[in-house]
Amino acid sequence: MTIVVGFVPTKEGRAALARAVEEATLRRSKLVIINSNRGGRDYDDDTSQAAEAELQRVTDELSVVGLELEVRQLVRGNEPAEDLISVANDTDADLIVIGLRRRTPVGKLILGSNAQRILLDAPCAVLAVKG
Repeated sequence: MTIVVGFVPTKEGRAALARAVEEATLRRSKLVIINSNRGGRDYDDDTSQAAEAELQRVTDELSVVGLELEVRQLVRGNEPAEDLISVANDTDADLIVIGLRRRTPVGKLILGSNAQRILLDAPCAVLAVKG
C-alpha cells in the first residue's frame, strides 16, 4: 500500500503532510512525498536549494517515525497535478493527500485547477485537508 502526498512548505502543505503521515502510520503504508515545481525563470538555484533544504528537514523529522519513506523533488515543467497523478499511477498508490487553501468566493467556483484535476483524474482515493 502506498500513499502519495503533495508537499509545499505552506500551512496547507504541512497539514497535508501531517495527515499523510497519520494515514501511512495507521495503514502501515509507504509514504511518497512529492514536491513539484514547474521550473522556468522563477526557479533559480536559490529556490532549488531552499526546496532541497526543506525536503531534507522533512526527511530528517520523519526518519524517527519509522515509515517507509520516499521523497521526490520534481522539476519537469509539469503542473503539480500532473506530477501527483503520474507518481500515483507509477507507485500504484491507494491514496493521494493534498492540502487546500482558502479561496475567494469566485475562487470557490473553480476550487483550484490542481486540486480539481487531482480530484477528477486521480487513479485512487483523494483526501483533501485544510491548512
